[in-house]
Amino acid sequence: MTLFEELKWRGLIKDTAGIDLEKKLNNEKITFYWGTDPTADSLHLGHYSSLVTAKRLAMAGHHPILLVGGATGLIGDPRPTSEREIISKEVLENNLVCIKKQVEDVFKGNVEVVNNNDWMRQFTFTDFLREVGKYININYMLDKDIIRRRLETGITFAEFAYTLIQGYDFLHLFTEKNCIMQVEGSDQWGNITTGIDLIRKKTGKEAYAFTMPLVVDKYGKKFGKSEGNALWLDEDKTSSYELYQYLINVDDENVIDYLKIFTFLTKEEIEEYERKNRNHPELREAHKALAREIITDLHGEKSYNTAVEISEALFNGDIKKLNSKEIEMAFKGLTPKTINDDINIIDLLVEKEICSSKREAREFVTNGSITINGDKITDTEFNVTKSVAIEQKYVVIRRGKKKYYIVVYS
Repeated sequence: MTLFEELKWRGLIKDTAGIDLEKKLNNEKITFYWGTDPTADSLHLGHYSSLVTAKRLAMAGHHPILLVGGATGLIGDPRPTSEREIISKEVLENNLVCIKKQVEDVFKGNVEVVNNNDWMRQFTFTDFLREVGKYININYMLDKDIIRRRLETGITFAEFAYTLIQGYDFLHLFTEKNCIMQVEGSDQWGNITTGIDLIRKKTGKEAYAFTMPLVVDKYGKKFGKSEGNALWLDEDKTSSYELYQYLINVDDENVIDYLKIFTFLTKEEIEEYERKNRNHPELREAHKALAREIITDLHGEKSYNTAVEISEALFNGDIKKLNSKEIEMAFKGLTPKTINDDINIIDLLVEKEICSSKREAREFVTNGSITINGDKITDTEFNVTKSVAIEQKYVVIRRGKKKYYIVVYS
């Protein structure tokens, strides 16, 4: 299977530009780029799908350039519904540093990272209009899908001109670094073709591109912070445990597609997981492979093993196997309830609003529906003390089968 055939098999090619793109990818070693704006201090799983594709191309011998948009980030790519919030230059600079490091970590340093502000800041406004604006027809810009959709609600000139800057990025990298191909998500097709058109008009030469279909969840929403479902690549923002929980619970209909997109498993390996998923979906072997491949690549084998250990401890009720850091990771979404002194279990359940009354609390305890750090409590005279707390700090209370509460000694 050729590289191009593999990309198609993995579902990574939607739109293409360049009549001999397939030959270029299969038979030559070319320079290509993928870009993103530093609108946050971390990339997310939606970006990672593109980074994996870029790594795939790099492994085939092509040279990757990752562009972080210090200039375009100051404006913001037009969204289908409304204008993006303008972020300060100070925040943008911090985001740039964070994302640059993140990209270099993903590629283990084997990538060239550039910032388009390095060349855009040298332009005066009139110079840019002469060098770029003169070559792009206004009717051509109005025909771009994202701009056309925004005309009814209104679009600012800054957003309208965004495509010119991204188009010039491609021209600059084409002339200065012999970067002949751009690879992006399919929502960037309009900006990509602006660059290709500009290159053709300014140099008389042909450039290449392909887009990847946007990766969506089971509800049809793409991964991203604007959708409110961002899974950050930064482990401090989205822990390996959180990522693990998401990935092993993805919809069965999505998991094989995700294995193709996000992992470097071979066609034969993925087809074997597809067979296992079809015959024994309850084992979730494909889901576990997905989690293993992504988390190990992003955060390392140790973080992956920690995520598995936390999951197994919670599933088996072995809370006491976890340390403080793992407790914090596992119950990140819960608001801790603080206590200072030893307290009777009934009083604790009522005081911290885990139960609505002492009568209800006694019923839960005597029925065996309350556990403390995995141990079932049936004695209404039981006292919660620092000695039963994990590292004399955390008390994990489970009410029923799934309702968890965290009590912390202050």
